[in-house]
Amino acid sequence: MAAGRDTKANIWQYPNEGSSCTPVSLSARRDIGKQERYLQANNKELNRTFGYPSNAIKTSKYNVFNFLPLNLFEQFQRLANAYFLILSIFQLIPQISSLAWYTTVIPLMVVLAMTAVKDAIDDVKRHQNDNHVNNRSVLVLVNGRIVGVTLTAQSYSPSSVGNIYFLKLHEEAGEAGPVLLCCVCVLYTGDNVLYSSETNLKVKQAVSVTSEMENNLQLLSAFNGEMRYESPNNKLDKFTGILTYKGNSYFLDQDKLLLRGCVIRNTEWCYGLVIYTGPDTKLMQNTGKSSFKRTHMDHLMNVLVLWIFLFLGSICFILAIGHGIWESRTGYYFQNFLPWKEYVSSSFVSATFVFWSYFIILNTMVPISLYVSVEIIRLGNSCYINWDQKMFYAPKNAPAQARTTTLNEELGQVKYVFSDKTGTLTQNIMVFNKCSINGTLYGAVYDKNGKRVKVCETTEKVSFSYNKLADPKFSFYDMTLVEAVKKGDRQVHLFFLSLSLCHTVMSEEKVEGELVYQAQSPDEGALVTAARNFGFVFRSRTSEIIVVVEMGKTKVYKLLAILDFSNVRKRMSVIVRTPENRVMLFCKGADTTLCQLLHPSCRAIRDVTMGHLDDFASEGLRTLMVAYRELDSSFFCAWSKKHSEACLSLANRENKISRVYEEIEKDLMLLGATAIEDKLQDGVPETIIALNKAKIKLWILTGDKQETAMNIAYACNIFDNGMDGLFCVDGNDGETIRQELSSAIDKMKPKPLLEPDPLNTCFTTKPRAPFRIPEEVPSGNYGLIINGYSLAYALERNLEVELLRAACMCKGVICCRMTPLQKAQMVELVKRYKKAVTLAIGDGANDVSMIKAAHIGVGISSQEGTQAMLNSDFTFSQFQYLQRLLFVHGRWSYNRMCKFLSYFFYKNFAFTLVHVWYSFYSGFSAQTVYDTWFITLYNLVYTSLPVLGLSLFDQDVNETWSLHFPELYEPGQHNLYFNKKEFVKCFMHGVYSSFVLFFVPMRTICNSVSSDGKEISDYQSFSLIVQTSLLWVVTMQIALETTYWTVISHFITWGSLGFYICLLNFLYSDGLCLMFPNVFQFLGVVRNTLSLPLLWLSVALSMVLCILPAVGYQFLKPLFCPSTVDKVIDRMHRMKHPLPPPVQTKLKHSSTRRSAYAFSHKQGFGSLITSGKFMRSMMPKKDSFSFKK
Repeated sequence: MAAGRDTKANIWQYPNEGSSCTPVSLSARRDIGKQERYLQANNKELNRTFGYPSNAIKTSKYNVFNFLPLNLFEQFQRLANAYFLILSIFQLIPQISSLAWYTTVIPLMVVLAMTAVKDAIDDVKRHQNDNHVNNRSVLVLVNGRIVGVTLTAQSYSPSSVGNIYFLKLHEEAGEAGPVLLCCVCVLYTGDNVLYSSETNLKVKQAVSVTSEMENNLQLLSAFNGEMRYESPNNKLDKFTGILTYKGNSYFLDQDKLLLRGCVIRNTEWCYGLVIYTGPDTKLMQNTGKSSFKRTHMDHLMNVLVLWIFLFLGSICFILAIGHGIWESRTGYYFQNFLPWKEYVSSSFVSATFVFWSYFIILNTMVPISLYVSVEIIRLGNSCYINWDQKMFYAPKNAPAQARTTTLNEELGQVKYVFSDKTGTLTQNIMVFNKCSINGTLYGAVYDKNGKRVKVCETTEKVSFSYNKLADPKFSFYDMTLVEAVKKGDRQVHLFFLSLSLCHTVMSEEKVEGELVYQAQSPDEGALVTAARNFGFVFRSRTSEIIVVVEMGKTKVYKLLAILDFSNVRKRMSVIVRTPENRVMLFCKGADTTLCQLLHPSCRAIRDVTMGHLDDFASEGLRTLMVAYRELDSSFFCAWSKKHSEACLSLANRENKISRVYEEIEKDLMLLGATAIEDKLQDGVPETIIALNKAKIKLWILTGDKQETAMNIAYACNIFDNGMDGLFCVDGNDGETIRQELSSAIDKMKPKPLLEPDPLNTCFTTKPRAPFRIPEEVPSGNYGLIINGYSLAYALERNLEVELLRAACMCKGVICCRMTPLQKAQMVELVKRYKKAVTLAIGDGANDVSMIKAAHIGVGISSQEGTQAMLNSDFTFSQFQYLQRLLFVHGRWSYNRMCKFLSYFFYKNFAFTLVHVWYSFYSGFSAQTVYDTWFITLYNLVYTSLPVLGLSLFDQDVNETWSLHFPELYEPGQHNLYFNKKEFVKCFMHGVYSSFVLFFVPMRTICNSVSSDGKEISDYQSFSLIVQTSLLWVVTMQIALETTYWTVISHFITWGSLGFYICLLNFLYSDGLCLMFPNVFQFLGVVRNTLSLPLLWLSVALSMVLCILPAVGYQFLKPLFCPSTVDKVIDRMHRMKHPLPPPVQTKLKHSSTRRSAYAFSHKQGFGSLITSGKFMRSMMPKKDSFSFKK
């Protein structure tokens, strides 16, 4: 019987166990893949007919054959490049061209060549990454043998759907998504692809009919089962399919599916049937679409270039009209002296040609070298990031890396940071830090005077030499706890015995005495390791017994029951029979839960322990309580019967089991409490404080549970005890969530009676989407917490604006239990409604989607894999480097780019608009003021190096001050240094400078004579004076903009003027002018003009008049209208050296957020242990495998 699916309702109908399945007809195969998928194991010919993708990836854009045409096609999609290509064509038309063809063609070819080289280098890196991934080796079952081949090997097609993978211990589940065929295994989610967002153990079990094949290669090769399963989707926690084999059908769910990136643990081997490959895998379905990221500055430049086009067209039109009027009134009557060309029949025709002639002459208003200069600047600033030794992480030999060269200045404009938690803020290393046993606090360290001191590298560690099975990596510093263990303190022994028994940890001991624990959660592993070191060593277990070595003596405890963990219970218990035939219950869990289950006689010790828990919480430690109860044998037998009946119940089974658990988990005797440190990465709290000072908002988007995320938020200063309120959105329907969000908004910003709601105002003024939500200032400091289930409703169109308003008014936001897709949706939400730059930072594969969605994606290299790094724009190894990336490299890059653009547009306006003033004295005849070679070399040679030097080396303040004053970062967030207003200022300054540069030289040489009585008011002398004045003015302007002078800066700034003089003498030399009179026409001009005092007087006067407004503005603005940066710089001038960073003191936090018991734990692990299935899978197999390399 075939499994059917209603695609509209998304409902599956499944055949009953044991029903038959009809094979699929050939005509229906193509249609199956659209709604559901079908395959047959070990049948390549059949599976290929469905067209399933392979695992070979391709991120490169070019190859040897298509590089040139495709790259040129992409480059000419840029408006400026296409514009100059059209101009080059126009310049070949003699009727309208006033300039030689090479004035445009040479700069255009240089720009295209430099961009092509950069694109080629980038694509070579993509090819290398593709080859690295595609050449990974996998083991595949082929013709009864296990063969090692690469993913792209065509002879075996290992990545084809329907093939069988062989996976070994500690081996990753490849690049495909297989269904488990043989063996029960535990997975280590190394690439973070599972929902929990931590590197934890997850249970996967094969279906019974295939697990019986075990490692029999003949049976596996002959396996021809058919599968119908859901089409590729991004739901990590759901999978549905039907396996049909030998006429019987078997249900498949997510517990049978191995996700890409998982690592096999606690089992020597397993086999998997490939069902998803390449882009169809759930990991790739969650990574989101790759898109070319363009900065806000790129978008602004495109708008400004369009403005310039419109202005250029308007100016050309006005000049053409002027020419037509001049020709009709004056030129028509002077044809004897200025005859019209043969092709000019009227003043209108002449004006039409002049329009296009001016369009060519004034083309430098749109600078052709703008884009290539921007790329060079970005490349240089990217190299600074790669070379930064202060962002180099020595333990991993990992430098910071800029994987893209297009987003540098965007780093100086970040307003929102979205961060993963595990592996990004934390090290994902749990350390047993302190404990409270029978009212006594252990773990604090005191000096000889009894004063409490902080643990450091020089602090003496406790010696565990008395315990041969101790873990040498474990560290503890309080000697009194070891002394209590050695003295035989009963409560201390019971405490550690409880930790060694009450867990679901698996133990491996391949070498005698070397124990390796595989824990479902890091919390579990830390607690069991602590018990091990203090003399209570968990050594092994089966489904019926637990072997513990107590102070050197081996004892066997009979496992009677495991009362498994659940999100509601927040605790777990084990019931064991001791070697002394006593029935004991050991329980550990959240203090909020266990306090209600304690015996009344424990009230005194409970109060003391609660005080210790408050101390632990103030340090951001993860805490839990430990208790026990001795059971009467007859009572336990009666309870055991009830437990069995509840487990066998078909109706309301879970509730019945919970009630049975509650009957026995009461009247507990308190042993104490543990405190585990989820170690933050170095410098995380200080980095987050600095981000807050820079008004950068940090949101944690994590798959962890709420309590765990809250603990970390307090530990790293995202939340603090001084906040005015903490809102928790946990509604189960849209209306409840709406009320919760509205209540939070009203509390944060009470509505005045006369003031309109800003959102309503926004809707009224901008009724059409997309619109921007204005900034709203809250009445205090608040925090927001929302879980993934509620977020699914809140991200709907009718609630997303309310969610964003509430979140943006909060100091910190935590979104927990999120799927990778939800992370991307949160980033997109901010991008859609806020005019702000977003940055996403993470270290796992489940962070890829938000890294791609954000304006800037940062990957952290960690133990969770490389997926985040491969999909990021910038990578480094520690979260604390984010501070340096933004405040140093980002701020410098933004400031440099703004100075570059302001100066670049200014110098081109000053250069080009001189032609406009000249047109009023030349009959609007489209003549140029400058020599043709000066026009060609102005942007390409004369002014290129000084502006590049400014953009690569300038620093307004050094890196120490940049880090000490995060307030300096604020101008970039509001784009204050270069925007449309600043562009208009550049334009007005350029118009003024062009006016001065034309009229000062003109009035200087008008009716002037040299010392020998000869006139010097000729066109060529005038041209030389104007272009010399222009270069001096723009050079002095860039000198004013430079705040950090180096030897290189001096050399390229003043050297450019010297180079101009040298090149001038060469281009205007007698030899060149006589050899090529049509190309070099300024014969003897340099020799005659540069010796004139009038020239240098004109240059000096022009320079003073042009620079004076800029100097006055820079001097007066900080005095009369100081900005935040001006005030900070004034403070810096008063300080000789930066102050040391403030010492952070940890505040006491309320107990409402204290407990964080194994919050990465998963329900169901206990039942697997007691079933014995897992133990059978760990038994060694006698069969051997044949490998072919």
